[in-house]
Amino acid sequence: MNGRLIELTLSTPGERLDRALTAAVPELSRAQLQRLIKAGQVLVNGRVAKASLKLEGGEQIRLTLPPPVETGLVPWDIPLDIRYEDDDILVINKPPDMVVHPSGGHEQDTLVNAVLAHCSPLPVIGSEKRPGIVHRLDKDTSGLIIVAKNERALRMMQAQFKKRTISKVYLALVVGQLQPAAAMIDAPIGRDPRNRKRMGVIPPGSAPSLTARPAQTHYATLVNYDDYTLVECRPRTGRTHQIRVHLAYVGYPIVGDTIYGRRKRQLGLKRHFLHAAELTFIRPSDNQELTIRADLPPELRAALDNIEDSVDRDFRHE
Repeated sequence: MNGRLIELTLSTPGERLDRALTAAVPELSRAQLQRLIKAGQVLVNGRVAKASLKLEGGEQIRLTLPPPVETGLVPWDIPLDIRYEDDDILVINKPPDMVVHPSGGHEQDTLVNAVLAHCSPLPVIGSEKRPGIVHRLDKDTSGLIIVAKNERALRMMQAQFKKRTISKVYLALVVGQLQPAAAMIDAPIGRDPRNRKRMGVIPPGSAPSLTARPAQTHYATLVNYDDYTLVECRPRTGRTHQIRVHLAYVGYPIVGDTIYGRRKRQLGLKRHFLHAAELTFIRPSDNQELTIRADLPPELRAALDNIEDSVDRDFRHE
């Protein structure tokens, strides 16, 4: 299979090519990108360049990811909550605590291993073995995720995500009464300069070394509680940790998010309150629109019940 092509524009004058690409392509490490640059797989304005190239701003980048090397992924028989399946795709309701693809500390207990046990082989994406994975969810985010079962379906689903024609609806519980009740958060996201393991909003006019990508999240209030707000989020882009970063940025972090919100756990939750509740997309088999939904999992439903019970008790004691 041919490598995947990534095309983008870098607007970071004065920055080294490898550093700028590390921020712009977070799925790859700086070391991986340096190897690709050295191998001539990164073209800057149509020409091979060095990792140390100082950018002027506005460079057109073509990055070719080579076909992956076999890494010996093992099918692992883990029960899956399959919400839809045909010959082309699976739509899975991912539980919390499940990592999507193998990484350090999670080599066999991932969604990828479980899917391989359900149906194999699957098409591969990128420079690592991520069979059929078109998009990702954070480890502690539950909800719907699409897996492609063949090359044609994989490319069709990738195209829909790239064109932003797939509708994604998330449910989140945030700290505080959200104001305004509905809005579009339009704030670019990049690596947090104070902690490279985190993402953050990079304001316009920041230092050239701080590379960010456009990010937009629309939210609308569903229920107001005394100290919390249940909100529906519709991300228009798909940046890493986007909803979590955006809601924290406007002052309403997600309950249970110990990275972007309060470090102390809340409402008895051992995870953050974020759930991918709905996906609408074009089905590869017949080009028909399909909507799949997944209700809140029990632990998130219980957290809301606890809030509502607390409100009822307060009302009875008034």
